[in-house]
Amino acid sequence: MTLLDANTHPMTLPSFSMAGKVCVVTGAARGLGLEFCRAFIQSYGLHQDMLIFVELNVFQRGCTSLAILDIKQSETDETADELTAYCQELHKVVPKSVKIIGLECDVTIESSVKSAFIVIMEQFGKIDAVVANAGIVHNYTALDYPADKMSRLFDVNVHGAFYTAREAARNMIPLGGGSIILIASMSANIVNIPQFQTPYNASKAAVKHMAASLAVEWAKSGVRVNALSPGYMLTKLTKTVLENDSALKKTWESLTPMGRMGEAEDLSGAIVFLASDASKFMTGSEIRVDGGYCAV
Repeated sequence: MTLLDANTHPMTLPSFSMAGKVCVVTGAARGLGLEFCRAFIQSYGLHQDMLIFVELNVFQRGCTSLAILDIKQSETDETADELTAYCQELHKVVPKSVKIIGLECDVTIESSVKSAFIVIMEQFGKIDAVVANAGIVHNYTALDYPADKMSRLFDVNVHGAFYTAREAARNMIPLGGGSIILIASMSANIVNIPQFQTPYNASKAAVKHMAASLAVEWAKSGVRVNALSPGYMLTKLTKTVLENDSALKKTWESLTPMGRMGEAEDLSGAIVFLASDASKFMTGSEIRVDGGYCAV
């Protein structure tokens, strides 16, 4: 029994579902990028012409069309197979209704990004949401920071984000627009301690402002651009680092008002919100998911 009829009480809450949307994530073979892919697959929503407060079987499925971009083809293929099986099991669908592909892409090389997006358009015919997630970090004092490592960091974090966003927009604009999410960091707003990482902080501040600048430039073209800024997250990489440095983990946790590091899935709600129609009047903004770190 339903409580409200959608014809007399039309739904006003926008859909958080990624059903029917084509999603692209860079740096997606592992870590946060992989978690973003899982979030898109999991994102259910109601059909707009359905009744609310109804049985689960009227919900739309999550994303079943996904392109995974990363530096090694073998890793993207492995992740694509893993996510395809996960999607089929979660949504109880036949294999042919799921299309998840892995593409080798070096985001620091403009031609590599262009080639990847050409394949994506050939395979899917459109692009609805793109997450520029690929990024790296080094920890050196400013006086000792190797020039080659700094160049590499800016190539990945800043230039890679720009190439990804630009190719996304070039393909979205002719089809009416889409959503682009640049993964920045709370480091765009604060100076991390006790580790030293000035170039990383500067690169993420650039990404945050890049999102705002592109948002204004493309606003009338239907392309939304926002930034998602994680705090200290427990990824496979950080877990490995902290296994040998329990004092650093305690320091990070003590500086975070919530008293803990974030789990990768703590970002799932934010990434789906920014990619979906739920944020359709939101552009040029930043969402921080940092346990309150930047509030103090």
